[in-house]
Amino acid sequence: MKIIDVRNLSYDYVRRDENDKVVEKSRALSDLNLTIEEGSFVCILGHNGSGKSTFAKLLDGLELPAEGTVLVSGRDTREEEALWEIRKETGMVFQNPDNQIIASVVEEDVGFGPENIGVPTPEIWKRVDRALETVQMTAYRLKSPNRLSGGQKQRVAIAGTMAMLPRCIVLDEPTAMLDPSGRAEVLRTIQDLNRREKVSIILITHYMEETVNADRILVIDEGRLVMDGNPREVFREIERLKSYRMDVPELTELAWRLKRGGMPLPDGILTREELLRELKHCLPAGKVEEPPLPEHREITDPILRISHLSHIYQKGTAMESYALRDLNCEIQRGSITAIIGHTGSGKSTFVQHLNGLLEATEGEIFVNFREKLPLLPEEKRFLFFRLRRERKRPEGEEISIETEGFDRKALRFKVGLVFQYPEYQLFETDVLRDVMFGPKNEGFSDEEAEEMAKEALRRVGLPEEIWEKSPFEISGGQKRRAAIAGVLAMRPEVLILDEPTAGLDPAGREDLFRQIDELHRVEGMTILLVSHSMDDVARYAEQVLVLSKGELKMSGSPEEIFSHIEALEEMGLGAPQMSYLIRDMRRAGYALPGRPDTVEEAAEAILSAYREGERNA
Repeated sequence: MKIIDVRNLSYDYVRRDENDKVVEKSRALSDLNLTIEEGSFVCILGHNGSGKSTFAKLLDGLELPAEGTVLVSGRDTREEEALWEIRKETGMVFQNPDNQIIASVVEEDVGFGPENIGVPTPEIWKRVDRALETVQMTAYRLKSPNRLSGGQKQRVAIAGTMAMLPRCIVLDEPTAMLDPSGRAEVLRTIQDLNRREKVSIILITHYMEETVNADRILVIDEGRLVMDGNPREVFREIERLKSYRMDVPELTELAWRLKRGGMPLPDGILTREELLRELKHCLPAGKVEEPPLPEHREITDPILRISHLSHIYQKGTAMESYALRDLNCEIQRGSITAIIGHTGSGKSTFVQHLNGLLEATEGEIFVNFREKLPLLPEEKRFLFFRLRRERKRPEGEEISIETEGFDRKALRFKVGLVFQYPEYQLFETDVLRDVMFGPKNEGFSDEEAEEMAKEALRRVGLPEEIWEKSPFEISGGQKRRAAIAGVLAMRPEVLILDEPTAGLDPAGREDLFRQIDELHRVEGMTILLVSHSMDDVARYAEQVLVLSKGELKMSGSPEEIFSHIEALEEMGLGAPQMSYLIRDMRRAGYALPGRPDTVEEAAEAILSAYREGERNA
């Protein structure tokens, strides 16, 4: 039985001026035709701006077709009297649960939807009980949502949708901002809803690994349906997917690389278990020797030094809690350093201390910039007369930002921070003016600020036709780049990126990391990367700091950190996909060189073992 029936669907975004005259029209979806069976698990893939989220809103009647028809359980979304029933049957879960949770207590939030549609009170509580039990959040029913982790908040959002007794739930990037543990929680929850409750699931995601257990995958490109099949069928066509700015699960890509390297493997491998089963026929078993860890990389030139840093929220109240506790570490100048940890581990609190947005409860942060800005009052006495800055600190001498009179505003020009949600950082009438704001605030003229802004926009790859648009009219990926450009325009020595690729499609992630890598290589900029993607950390970072419950638990190279898989899992984290595969291969008796953490490294190691076996056969 069909729960969704889409016929010749098209949708246009229309921009009007103050006189309600149409000044711009762009087609988001074009002539879409598809059906979705009740009780199925369907994933929708597509690059940023492909039309996925627009399609999701059309299914719930939040947007209405420009042309064509959307039928939900046989009801037409264009018929106003049908919308009430459609929205009761089709629940929406958005990327950021904070945009969906409104009550101060979990059980009240879950009961809000049923109460809003007139469900009697005794029935509301029955629904709340069942929904919380279904998502395994009963123990948290009297908690404030503000005290929950990202994964727990997302489960509360799903419970609130479940309490409406929907036949279908549409989830738009629900795991984009979650740590590995939270992502696994949410994925288990929606799979259980599909299997046990027979709820139809429509999942929009950029994480290819989340799709391998789906019944069906739909790929949308430029508003058109371009691929439709089960995961094995879709992921066989790797090069075609890449042409749509998409990717495949890392294990699928590894198998593809191994096959191209000469190993007899089938197409469309999806899971670690499948790949291990196939590798048994290709690789010789041998003596397994754990390779030595690389030598610990010493910090020889710290640009930042953190000493006994602690931060207490709501100090002196009954809600007092440690966000950071006695942190000690150093950041090597010119490095890419990743900061990882579960949601609520203290990562964002930590980086907001580094550019002076938060003040330490205890401890100190020392900075040592190459360009010696006047950061203390006595260093600024000649600035009034526009004379040369007089350096009061010897070359190479660090200074604590807790020093009395320290200029935190000046610090922010040298330590730039791009927040997790870039839309919170953009505010001007057009993109160019937004990027100019920092240099103008630093004291540069309009002409100088404009030139600095244009240079920064070019460096992040934003084309000139975007510069005069409102920052609120551009795509999520473009907002991310505009926010980064706004920080780069101030020419910082340290760039902090808090989840910079969350919500970006695979090609967008690669583009952004290419630009980050260029800033690091060409300009020697120090990059601090806060990330929940262990695969990105393995690929790009040189140093890794691991936070858990506000404490620094580990630090070292990616190879060192990801050799402790079980300890990372206990902290709500994980390891790159390749680290798990190599661990399982060694347990099965396969000797492999090195400690590969990326697809490229793993392919090289496995092909080396395969060729060695062929030579010795």
